[in-house]
Amino acid sequence: MLQEVTSVQFTIGKVDAGMAMLLSPHHHLIEFPSQILPDGVTTGSIINLTIERNHEEERRQAEDFLSLQEEIHLSFSQPPTSPEISLKSVTQTSAILQWEPLELHAADLRGIDVYRNGQRLNLVVPPGATTVKLSGMDVAHEYEVWLDVRTSAGCLQSNRLRVKTHAMENLTGINVSFGAFATPNESEALVDLVKRMGANYTDELTTDNTHLVCALPKGPKYEKAVEWNIPVVSPEFLKACLAQGKIQPATAFYISPSAPPKQSSEK
Repeated sequence: MLQEVTSVQFTIGKVDAGMAMLLSPHHHLIEFPSQILPDGVTTGSIINLTIERNHEEERRQAEDFLSLQEEIHLSFSQPPTSPEISLKSVTQTSAILQWEPLELHAADLRGIDVYRNGQRLNLVVPPGATTVKLSGMDVAHEYEVWLDVRTSAGCLQSNRLRVKTHAMENLTGINVSFGAFATPNESEALVDLVKRMGANYTDELTTDNTHLVCALPKGPKYEKAVEWNIPVVSPEFLKACLAQGKIQPATAFYISPSAPPKQSSEK
């Protein structure tokens, strides 16, 4: 067995194309890179090669290997973490939920679903998002909300949060847009009704609208309202609000595709 440090004598043989032939006293022949030979050696020169074991480098490489193994183990063995949601803001008809960036580790994100009172909402939450707005909520109403995060490692459910929308003391907080009607005169009469209530209306439907008022459940505005979870109500909703002097629950006036158009009567 060789010692820790070994020196062996060689005679330089042929030097060609970057390689040198080295011959030991015991007639052992080896090929050796000529680039690392001492300057000026030629055929017939005698050199000594010293071989020493590098314990320090062995330890360093072993530690690097173990550190890499630990890093890989931690990256692929840790399961993704369930999100913790909290309430960022709430109004009479909407709420914004927030959470910290998702910690999925080695798992891939498949999608984020938002639930309100057990019903999955038709909301698209982009990857990397840390907030989501829930629109079309009833005034002074309490909801239970949570997230389901779908990953390649399974489904993660957030904590369940109870959210109560604010009360509306008057009708000025109502902000409607008008959808499809059988005749244009219907929406024109409702515009006057909204003005008498002190409420607001917009020509275009946005997520700031509290309701979509229409008689026919169809058209681009209706499709957007369904996508954004904005309540779609009949004109009777506005008339009931004006008659009672306060906003009414929207659920009693919902319009769905399967429901026949409601006939409105002017007051």
